[in-house]
Amino acid sequence: MTHYPGLLRIAPLLGETTSSLICRIASRYGLEAKALRSCWHWRNYQPGHDGGGTRADSEVLLNAAGRQLLAGLCGVKEDVLARALPSWGQEDAKLPDREDGVPAAAWRIGGAVAGPVAFGCRLCAARRTGTAVRVVRYTPRWQRVCVRHGRWQLDADADQPLEHLDLRDLPEVVQAQRRWASVRRRAVRTRAEPARVFALAQAVVARWWEQALQWERETIWPRRLHQVAGGDAGGDLERWRIVGRDAVVFPEVVAVADALLDPAMAELVWADSGAGRPRALPADGAFCRRLGELLGRGWLGPLAATDHGGPLIAWMGSVIRLRRGAGGPPGYDNDPWWLRQEHQAATGRPPRSPGVCCAGSVTAPA
Repeated sequence: MTHYPGLLRIAPLLGETTSSLICRIASRYGLEAKALRSCWHWRNYQPGHDGGGTRADSEVLLNAAGRQLLAGLCGVKEDVLARALPSWGQEDAKLPDREDGVPAAAWRIGGAVAGPVAFGCRLCAARRTGTAVRVVRYTPRWQRVCVRHGRWQLDADADQPLEHLDLRDLPEVVQAQRRWASVRRRAVRTRAEPARVFALAQAVVARWWEQALQWERETIWPRRLHQVAGGDAGGDLERWRIVGRDAVVFPEVVAVADALLDPAMAELVWADSGAGRPRALPADGAFCRRLGELLGRGWLGPLAATDHGGPLIAWMGSVIRLRRGAGGPPGYDNDPWWLRQEHQAATGRPPRSPGVCCAGSVTAPA
């Protein structure tokens, strides 16, 4: 086994996968990643896609000797790596520390190690490291916009070639990223976990996204979808609806999260329920009507109010039960931010072959 001396200092990027760092180190030394990985004793094979090819979100776990070796190769102290790499120090049954000090490593899928994995912005990486190489990082879905360069960083687990979507003609998506910071602070002030608030809002909007193909009055999402597709989703609309969804609906997700955290909106729910004189939620309720207005879609209210069985109505029900003091002990049924499994936003993968336009024309609602 060949060992390479740490002649260069190659700092990790915050949230980077260990696998990504190893690839960047190899690039700086003029090596193939496979050659550098031979420094470790591997306990399993690198994960791949069903159709062949390695996964960009592959992650590496190291034993103590393996971590020491990596620190030497990049010329960075282990405590620096521990702060930057979310997978650093994670235990694994395949990696018991051996007395002979052999550096060992095991492959894992990043999403199962420390959360969602996305591509990093190459322009930011070049600004930081001097080299425009691919970077893969653990990035929650509410931090996918590179505000500096106007890019939406895509999931690294999908079997498709794109790393980002161009947002330079969609300033509202970039602005939504800035707005999320204030929404997150509001969630913390109300003792709601920001991740759960975002997940619920995303589920609400993703459900609308699936229904929007039948919304004749929807014009905002089709325009954005064509923009992220390079100007025209054309006959590949099915694929772009999968690849572009999270970027296209991001402003609405942030707006919905903000609205659900607003005590004034909860008061509208309470009034719609009849307050002290319980009644069924009306189709023309003030809450859904106001929500549609906040989203720039005054016509959306009745559609949202009659979408029974969806996450929005479930949230409204929890708000009403809490206000009435009804229900049992604290639990999912009385937790407005609890997201049922059937309501969770699906994460799909684009078809491997070009998709067929399923809406008849490129101007069809997305």
